Amino acid sequence: MAAFSTSSSRPYHIVIFGASGFTGQFVVEEVARTASEGPKGNLKWAVAGRNRTKLEKVVEQAAGALSKPELKSEVDILIADVGDPDSLAAMCKQAVIVLSCVGPYRFFGEPVVKSCVENGTHCIDISGEPQFLESMQLNYHDQAAEKGVYIVGSCGFDSIPADIGVIYTRDQFKGTLTSIESFLTASAGPEGGCIHDGTWQSAIYGLADSDKLRSLRKKFGHKPLPVVGTKIKRRGTLFYSNELQQYAIPFMGSDPSVVKRTQRYLNEELNESPVQYGAYVGVGGISNIFKLVFAGLMFFFLVKFSFGRNLLMKFPEFFSFGFFSKEGPTRKQMEGASFRFIFLGEGYTEGSDPSEGKPNGKIRTLVKGPEAGYVATPIAMVQAALTMLNESDSLPKTRNSYRFGTV
Repeated sequence: MAAFSTSSSRPYHIVIFGASGFTGQFVVEEVARTASEGPKGNLKWAVAGRNRTKLEKVVEQAAGALSKPELKSEVDILIADVGDPDSLAAMCKQAVIVLSCVGPYRFFGEPVVKSCVENGTHCIDISGEPQFLESMQLNYHDQAAEKGVYIVGSCGFDSIPADIGVIYTRDQFKGTLTSIESFLTASAGPEGGCIHDGTWQSAIYGLADSDKLRSLRKKFGHKPLPVVGTKIKRRGTLFYSNELQQYAIPFMGSDPSVVKRTQRYLNEELNESPVQYGAYVGVGGISNIFKLVFAGLMFFFLVKFSFGRNLLMKFPEFFSFGFFSKEGPTRKQMEGASFRFIFLGEGYTEGSDPSEGKPNGKIRTLVKGPEAGYVATPIAMVQAALTMLNESDSLPKTRNSYRFGTV
């Protein structure tokens, strides 16, 4: 099994690859902020990418933001490029865990996964792209399991809050929890807010390739998960949510697919009762509905054609009403933003038979946190890495263990 400790030939616990990207820079700050939580209070880490000048700037920026001038001399810089397999191999051989921040992952993620598996290095990413996540599981699971390598996807806002929120809610229920619906709302502060257009690009290509995702899933040959208790009712494309007191739509991110993969593992490997899951997001009032309908129609039309995709990527602010931006949010905007996840579960209380009658118990969990994309996501990613380093004995060890999914 791949080790979780450093050595003379593998000197770094963590290497942040893509550290100079928009999200990567905040992952650098989070690693620097939590370095004392590493093994024996001493996390050894480095940053990596293809441009030394940009990497030096990111380290300098982190040093200033955290008032840690020593970072500029303590943090090593490695040069690696997804287009250069030898440079990736050299990087991976020096790390216990690579934190991959190189989205869109459909274009840049696989070479990192491949190199990590081949070189006995664990890998964590923050992908919210189901096609990438599931194709990596299909293509690399067996080889990763043989080498004891953990490839852990979606360790960002997609999908730590959803996946862990479902498990936490299930564990708190006294009886058999059979279904959960989650309702997400995101709030901007007085400075407003937006999302960097890297996520926008992932959404464009994800929707354009939706047929390929369906084809990919057929290759797994999965049997349908058993439905325990009453089958969950799916909500409409647009509905008024009494839970949120605003209109809501199905959540289009990777949360449902990640949660379902975890539930499949729990059912097939640990013989636990699976929880049905539905994910929704609040979109506000009537004025937002008009914007959503217009933007949605334009998006679904343009994404079908190459010229349309080029337009969407060239003018993200226009087509998303400012929700996505090439510049991304400012630090002030991030400071004022937050998110809330409400998990509403139903099930059968202790002593009740799930095969008879309707659910007779309910539970509510609230998960809330700071700005989702560039504050909560680095926290989730780094804590996943620290958990693997500090609690490696708790990770699954068998050949058939589920090595692809959130920690």
